[in-house]
Amino acid sequence: MMRAAILSLAVLAALQPAAWADGLSKKAKGELAARAGGAFVDAEYDPETVARLFDETSGPSNLPPGRTASRIKDIAMVQSARDNQLIGYGLVIGLQGTGDGMRNSPFTEQSVRAMLQNLGIATEGGQTRAKNVAAVIVTANLPAFVQSGSRIDVTVSSLGDATSLAGGTLVMTPLRAPDGEIYAVAQGPMFVSGFSAQGEAESLTQGVPTAGRVPNGAIVEREIPAKLKDSQIVTLQLRNADFTTAVKVTDVINGFAASRFGKRVAAEQDARTISVRKPDGISAARFIAELENLIVETDMPAKVVVDEKTGTIVIGQDVKISRVAVSYGKLTVRITETPEVSQPAPFSKGETTEVPGTVIDAYQEGTNVALVEGPNLETLVNGLNRIGVKPDGIIAILQGIKSAGALQAELVLQ
Repeated sequence: MMRAAILSLAVLAALQPAAWADGLSKKAKGELAARAGGAFVDAEYDPETVARLFDETSGPSNLPPGRTASRIKDIAMVQSARDNQLIGYGLVIGLQGTGDGMRNSPFTEQSVRAMLQNLGIATEGGQTRAKNVAAVIVTANLPAFVQSGSRIDVTVSSLGDATSLAGGTLVMTPLRAPDGEIYAVAQGPMFVSGFSAQGEAESLTQGVPTAGRVPNGAIVEREIPAKLKDSQIVTLQLRNADFTTAVKVTDVINGFAASRFGKRVAAEQDARTISVRKPDGISAARFIAELENLIVETDMPAKVVVDEKTGTIVIGQDVKISRVAVSYGKLTVRITETPEVSQPAPFSKGETTEVPGTVIDAYQEGTNVALVEGPNLETLVNGLNRIGVKPDGIIAILQGIKSAGALQAELVLQ
């Protein structure tokens, strides 16, 4: 009985799959390969896949004009790999008289007293008049998969009436998440790009001197548990929702998986979400690394984005305009006041009076009628340029074309 059990274990050891060797030493892998009667094969390693990840093509593109192809990592993100926002309240010290005024910012004085008391310094009575301290709000983004002890950048913004944070030092500030727990602690010298100079009769400010950054200024004290390692379903989210792009990403992933693993693994859920099932015998990190380097031809809806404040107009590639006639004229009304003096007749008892005089002129410029149509972006831009109007005029024309139903795109006003 004992001999049969030993023989069974020996047979099982000889039939061990190569995938079990993951994590073994080089010597152990060699022994396992010798028992298996061949070379050791790592189930997770595919030479062709690794070569494709670092392959670059310099030839001409096969895409139609105006179309672009992007890697999946550039247009989508893994759902569990998102940042988490942190916030904290702290003090910046060491300012050159540009800090908060204690009368206008009483919370700054309270914070200074509380900090000194925590350091064992009694601050009873008296009033602080120093202007070298500023109360600030500290914000940071906690990246995904960050480990305890890592460093992250923080942004510091003034909360009171400080005029500049240049030259200051952020003292120890705990950073909390929405759940109220402390995930990082920030401290370090400030880096401010703007500056402010003031004299008796003039002042000069460039940039924003009341906000700055502390590079690598926060140390992560608590890591957020990641579920990627044990998950069998990887969810990809497109940064720009589009049904066509979601279907193309799904087809590209399934085409790759059919040749790599012999089965389809992806399915589109909606215009933004694609669910991918991780095959057996490969880690989630390696699987995602192979997927995110696949090339996909992206698509987007036709849009015209207009910013009326700055006069900026952004027209997408697929925007088209049906044939329309446009007449744009700028109406100018000029009112001129020309008062006149009325003198009385000689030796009369009349008085000198002022007689009002008003001249109103109205004229219109650029009333020519122009035909505008745009089967493609270049033709559309040339047609708008032929009208010869400024950006504010083009904005008005686009709004009119949209109202007429001739603009085959979404008009977004900002």
